[in-house]
Parts: sequence; structure tokens; C-alpha cells
Amino acid sequence: MTSNALYRLGRFAARRPWTVIATWLVLSVLVVTAAGAFGQKLENSFGAPGLDSQKATDLLTAAGADQAGLTAQLVVTPLDEQATFAGSADAQAALTRIRATAAELPKVLGVGDQSISPDGRVAIVRLQYPVIEDLTAADLENLKAFGDEAAQDSPLRVELGGDLFSAFAEAETGIGELFGLVAAVIILLVAFGSLIAMGLPIGLALFGIALGISSLSLVTYLIDVPSWAPVIGSMVGLGVGIDYALFVVTRHREYLARGLTVEESVGRAVATAGRAVVIAGGTVVIAILGLAVAGVPFLTAGGVAVSIIVATMVVASVTLLPAFLGLAGHWINRLGIRRHRTRAVSATSSGWHRWGAHVSRHAIAYAISAALVLLALAAPVLALRVGTPDEGSLPGHRTERQAYDLVAQGFGPGANGPLVIAVDVSADASVVQPLLSAVEADRGIASVAPAELNAGVATLVAIPTTGPQDDATQDTVRRLRAEVFPAVLGQSPAKAHIGGQTALSADIGAKVNDRLPVFIGAVVLLSFLLLMLVFRSILVPLKAALMNLLSIGASFGVMVMVFQWGWGADLIGLESTVPILPFIPMFMFAILFGLSMDYEVFLLSRIREEYLRSGDNEASVIGGIAGTGRVITSAALIMISVFLGFVLGDDPTAKMFGLGLAVAIFVDATIVRMVLVPATMKLMGDANWWLPGWLDRLLPVIDLHDDAGLPEPHLPGSKPLTETEEVLV
Repeated sequence: MTSNALYRLGRFAARRPWTVIATWLVLSVLVVTAAGAFGQKLENSFGAPGLDSQKATDLLTAAGADQAGLTAQLVVTPLDEQATFAGSADAQAALTRIRATAAELPKVLGVGDQSISPDGRVAIVRLQYPVIEDLTAADLENLKAFGDEAAQDSPLRVELGGDLFSAFAEAETGIGELFGLVAAVIILLVAFGSLIAMGLPIGLALFGIALGISSLSLVTYLIDVPSWAPVIGSMVGLGVGIDYALFVVTRHREYLARGLTVEESVGRAVATAGRAVVIAGGTVVIAILGLAVAGVPFLTAGGVAVSIIVATMVVASVTLLPAFLGLAGHWINRLGIRRHRTRAVSATSSGWHRWGAHVSRHAIAYAISAALVLLALAAPVLALRVGTPDEGSLPGHRTERQAYDLVAQGFGPGANGPLVIAVDVSADASVVQPLLSAVEADRGIASVAPAELNAGVATLVAIPTTGPQDDATQDTVRRLRAEVFPAVLGQSPAKAHIGGQTALSADIGAKVNDRLPVFIGAVVLLSFLLLMLVFRSILVPLKAALMNLLSIGASFGVMVMVFQWGWGADLIGLESTVPILPFIPMFMFAILFGLSMDYEVFLLSRIREEYLRSGDNEASVIGGIAGTGRVITSAALIMISVFLGFVLGDDPTAKMFGLGLAVAIFVDATIVRMVLVPATMKLMGDANWWLPGWLDRLLPVIDLHDDAGLPEPHLPGSKPLTETEEVLV
């Protein structure tokens, strides 16, 4: 969208605020009402075409085998610590009643044989459900209600777990958003010194989040939106929504301080800062939608969901926010906590100016030191291990964690992650017993249940000797596929595949890792091309791409330190070390790439403006730091506060995203933007802005913050443009 188009849009919204606000309200009521009446529950659907684990599921589904669907398990133990199921008639009778009642639950296809631990203290009752497409979140609620009823007046303690929870349990929200909002209110009050100026970004962000998340239950008619998408969407949406509004409101107040009318000021703010918001937000959306290259449907669906929320924030920032600004008028500088200063909010600050000059004088030392710090933080990435945190990583009060611990104590850690081996024996049934014996003899397998045959498909359920998250378990899966199966099947037409949650997680992790380099390369290339268009330079975008990689690498390194090595895990309420979720590196890279563009564009555009005006590289760098330092710092603090708020929740996935994003933004806004960028730009001198003449002539001109090309500003007392004149501008 051109600057003139945004200028006209901003002026219209400021002149007709109630029309724009009413339009948004009508749209919101329609979306929220439709979501309440017709929206579907979000659910987790894992898997991807072509994976060996997916082939196992498809084979079992085609054969009509019960093992193709989801499972749940009741894990029970006597409340009397001295009792066993073999020695207590009451405990045995209660277990029999629970098993019989569970079989009557809706959608339960069958109840497996109960397993009693060697010490007689723990019993597992496995419930078989259909495939996820035939289930809803109501089935999980029915199971939870049954567990509560079964435990009442019973001599047994009853805990619940299994696939049904991972498929339909929705992540908790609320704590993170509240913490982030409180912190954002305080930061905006300090930055703006006005209650109204503070309230506009907060109100915009809340409005956008409510509308964006409500729409996701309708999007489920097109794609299966995962249940964790609203948590990540809220996290990113709050951050970008407040930040985008901060940039526009800051620019608006600068224009007001120059004496422009409210309508003119809003139009120019939307044409300049608003255009940067459109490009930065569009970059976030494009980068996140690029997750489709992973070829994992649930990852693509999660990216679409988050993109919808970000896009909502962008549109609201250039339409709804200008209407709020027009409605507020000059009151935006009133109701303040301190006396408002008439100069522009982001005008040169002596403190930031002194800092920029200091870094410039010691450019070599700062460049080397900052690079070493980033490399040190990024070094642990070499030890990054992807995997899916299982129920053993949940907080101790959750019933899934209680069930997990009981199973591990009674049966060994591998019982929490059984391997489901599906064998197509339609053309050769003689391989079943030899294959069962070979799998059972593997050093990584504790036991194998007797084979079940369904329509030419044999099912073997193998229990590993190690837990679902252990590297040894993944080694066992790889060894069975690469060595055991070929040795037994040989030239036989029978085919064997390993499924189950443990194998599925490993397969998804491997597929994402294979696609990650291509995805990173595409994102870096997009970043380079966009910045080259904006700043008419070769070295500036190249430097920016490298620095983005360093800052994102540093955040990944910190995640490895905390989640894999356990450094400071207690500080964030993490009870045990966990692997990094397979999709988090790719998802975070997409989000951080777009977010880093906000600060990159905001800082470098101001530096380029100064350079074009003065031709002095060093002075322009110092001037750019002085002119943007305060706003970048405020925006970064808001982002960091919002992201850290999600670390307070129980969900390990939200903790990973929250900590990783907060660290990346902190590093990006401090070490990179305020140290490494000015130091390296000072060292490169005028070469920063070198661009071959032939390329300069080919590239279109994009000016983000310069209001050149807009009509002459209308000062108070001048004749306003008519709507016809405005269209002709």
C-alpha cells in the first residue's frame, strides 16, 4: 500500500472515527456470535504424510484395527500403602468395578486386559478410542468426569493419562496475558506520561486478540487448528499489537508537537509509521506462513492461526487506531502522570546521543565484545535435541503427571511410551512370530504383547526399556527399522512400520530438522531482499541478516541451557529437563525474523534519513541511535514483559516460546541494535550505503518514515481538504 493511500486512510479514519469504530464493532459482533454458535473446538492432530509412523497409523486404520485410534489409561493404586491388588479383596473389587464402568463410556471401543505391576501396587486399565477425527473434546470431559466419580468413596487412587489428553487438553491461558498487560501499562505510562496515550495501544491489542482468537474456531472448518495456537497467537499478538500501536502513536504525537492538526497528524503518522507496520507485519505473516515448507499439517495450521492474529493487528493499527486517535484529539496528551513536554516524544535524547557517540569512539572493542557474547550464547545450539515433552514434564499436580509417575514406578519408564508396530501380512503371515521374537530380543525392548491380527494386519505392542524422551528410545526405533525389520523380513512382501506417540514425535522432529535449513535460507534471503529495497544498500541487509541469525541463535542457546541442561529451571517452575519441541525452532525463527524487522527498519530508516541529510556516516549513526533509542527500548520492554508472562504458566510449550522469544527480543534490542549495529556501521563507513548503479536503477523506491511525496501539511486554521480533493492527492 502506498504512502498516499495510507495517508488518505488515516485522515478518513480520524475525520470519521465513529464510522470506522462502528464498522469494527459490527464485524466483531458477527465473528464472535458466529464463533459461539457455529465454532468448533480446537484439537491437536499430529502426523504428516510419508512418515513411517503415519504409515503405521494408516495401515491400522485401513484394517479396522482398534490400535489405529487414540488411547486413554486409568492408572490406579490402593490408598492403603501396605495393600496390593493380590492381597486386598476390596482393592480388587474396586478395580473390577472401574474397569466395567469405563467400558460403558461413550466412544470407548474396548477395554484392554488390565496390567498389574510386579509389586502388585499399580494397575493400568487401557481404554481404546476411535481415530481423532471421530472424537471431540467432550470425550475427554467425559473421561475426566468418570475419573472423579470413580475416585469418590473408593479404596483406590485413580489417575488419568494417555493420547486423549494430548489431543484435546487445551493449554491454560490468562496468567501470562495479565502479567504482560500490567507490565505494558506501566511501561507505556512511563514512556508517554499520559493515561490516554497509554490506553490506546492496550485497547487496540485487547480488541485484536479477542477478534483474532474468536475467529479461530471458525477457521477450523478449513483446517484443523491445534489447541496450542491461541496461546502462541496471544503471546505474539499482544506483543506486536502494542508495539505497532506504540510506533504509530509516537509518530502522531511528534506531528502534533510540530503544530499539525489532529486529522493531518494522524494521516501522516499512518503514512509513515503505519507503512512500516504494514511491511513489518506483512513480513511476520509471510515468514510464519512459510512454515508450510515443513510439510507437517499441524505446523502449517498453527502458522495460519498465528498469522490471522498478526494480520488482524496490522489492519487494526492502520484503521481502528487512527479512528481512536481522531476521537481522542489533543486529549491524547492530557490526563498525564507528569507534565507533557511540547517537543516530540522521540526527539534526540542527550543520554542516547552520548551512548551512540561512546560506542562510535570504541567501535572495534564493542563490535568484537558483542560478537563474542552472542557466539557464546549461541554455542549450546550445537547440543540442541528435539523431541516431544511427554506427560512426565507436566507439573506434579496434574493427573497426567501423577499417572505417568505411577506407571514408571510400577512398570518401568518405557511403559509410558509403547511402540505400536503394524505389519502388513496380507501376502505373508509367516513373518509374525519371527518378527515378534526378533523385536523382543532387541536390547532396547523390555517386552512385546502377543500379536493381534485384523484383516491382514498384525499389531505388535512393544515396551521399550527407556522413557519416551530418552535418546536411547529413539535409537531403538531407528535400530528396529534399519536392522531388525530388514533382517527378519528379507525378501518377504510383508512390510512393517512403527507407530505410536513416541515414534511419531521422533519422525516429526527429523522431518522438521531436514526442512529447517531450507526454511532458514528462504527467510534470510527474503530479509536481505526487503532491506535492500528499503535501504538501497548491499552491506546493510547482509549485516542485518547475519545479526538476526546471531540473536536468534543466542535465544536457542539459552533454551538449551534451561530446558535441556536445567540451568535456572527452578526459576521458571520447570520440574524436569525436557527436549525442545520439534516445531519450536522453525516456528520461533519465523516469528523472530518478522519481529526483528520492526527494530531493524525503525532504527536503520532513521539512520538513513540522517545520512541522506548530512552525508556524515558517523553522525547519522549517532543521530539514529539518539532518535530511536527510547522508542525501541520501550517497545522491547513491552515485548519482553508479554513473552515472560507466559513463562509463569504450567505448559512447557508456552514456557519455551515465552523464554525463547523474550531472550531474542532482549538480545536484539540491546546487544544487536544498540551496540553491534552502530559499531559495525561506524567501521564500514560510507560503504554501508553502497549499491551498484545498475541495481539502483532497477529497484523500486520504498520510503518508510520519510513523508516526502505527501501533500503540504495542513496547520491549524488552514482550509481542510474536501473529500474530492483528498482523493486527488
